[in-house]
Amino acid sequence: MFEDNVLERGELVFEDVESPHSIPASHEPVTPDEQNLTARAPSPQQSPSARQPASPAGPQADQPQTLGEERRSSFLRRRPVVSAIGAVLLAAALGGGYLYLDHAERFQSTDDAFIAARQISLAPKVSGYLTAVPVTDNQHVAAGDVIARIDERDYRIALEQAEAQVGAARASIDNIEAQLNVQQAQISANQAQVDQAQASLVFAQQQAERYQHLEQTGYGSVQNSQQYTSQLHQQEAALQSAQANFRLAQRQVESLKAQHNSAVANLAQAEAQRDQAKLNLSYTTVTAAQPGRIVNLGAAAGQFAQPGTSLTMFVPDEIWVTANFKEIQLDRMRGGDPVTLQIDAYPERRIRGHVESVQPGSGTAFSLLPAQNATGNYVKIVQRVPVKLVMDNPPTDVALGPGMSVVPTVRVDSTPSLYERLRRYL
Repeated sequence: MFEDNVLERGELVFEDVESPHSIPASHEPVTPDEQNLTARAPSPQQSPSARQPASPAGPQADQPQTLGEERRSSFLRRRPVVSAIGAVLLAAALGGGYLYLDHAERFQSTDDAFIAARQISLAPKVSGYLTAVPVTDNQHVAAGDVIARIDERDYRIALEQAEAQVGAARASIDNIEAQLNVQQAQISANQAQVDQAQASLVFAQQQAERYQHLEQTGYGSVQNSQQYTSQLHQQEAALQSAQANFRLAQRQVESLKAQHNSAVANLAQAEAQRDQAKLNLSYTTVTAAQPGRIVNLGAAAGQFAQPGTSLTMFVPDEIWVTANFKEIQLDRMRGGDPVTLQIDAYPERRIRGHVESVQPGSGTAFSLLPAQNATGNYVKIVQRVPVKLVMDNPPTDVALGPGMSVVPTVRVDSTPSLYERLRRYL
């Protein structure tokens, strides 16, 4: 009872002091510290006023501070192993913190990053009923693989008609060329007729002159003179007729050449129509222009497809990561810096890559409604800048697509940290 009352009323001073009744009898010598502690313990007969704390004005004002120092020194003396372990742990914590900070300042990371790709919508260029859709959702296809087929019968008939028109145009050209050859022969014949008429005209002139001289000298009759004069006029008319036929034949050649040029143009037009028919026939087969995956397939056999109507979405194999770093993280980030990518869907994988480029502007500057900081109250916030990251070894055994979350870590300082040097030496 006495011991409990003492501890309750003077716990600040007598915290470590035991009751006189609890001290065991011993013949060991009493140390000066124990004498001081015993001397400071009040007797049970002291009045309550005597057990009150001493006034700070007295000589015992510094006793609590001295007692705390004594207790700390006594703790170190009584538990040296615990003190040593604590010191070692403190030193290890400080050293580990320095190693972490020295290593972490060489990297920049963000969780605002996503896989991106130029996904496209595949649509037919011609209309018709779908006869086959040999692909399914999320299927990987190579370049040139068939995605859908459209009924080609109408387009094949159109191609045959166009080829027939090409044949007719070529036949027309051949016909005109044959006419040109005939006309050249006709021109040669007309030239011969002109030569013959000229020769006949010369003979008629000579005959007319001879008989006119005989008539004038009285040795010939007037009838013969008139007869050969008439023959002379006939030969002149024959020569003019032959020359006119010759010129007509030459003009006919020019007409045939013009028809030939027109036939050549018709042939070119027919060939263009044939080529267009071939293209339309080829458009009945919708193929993949590059390797990728079929996403959100909406086409089915028997469906009527219109030009421009989406059949499926297509995600190419060429993908990258768009990481929206804070602008304060771009100070030492440059193109070509190595990157480690951790995809949330596959956390056990670490994909290597590099920085491809940094967008010259924040993301909000290229948004549909960019911020207008010149109006109203302005509150400065840290902007985010898209950075394009390219994978060096993209995995092929898993599906990667736009919108998947990524945590990239860019090494902005290539010098080894203290932690890396220690790992190398150890």
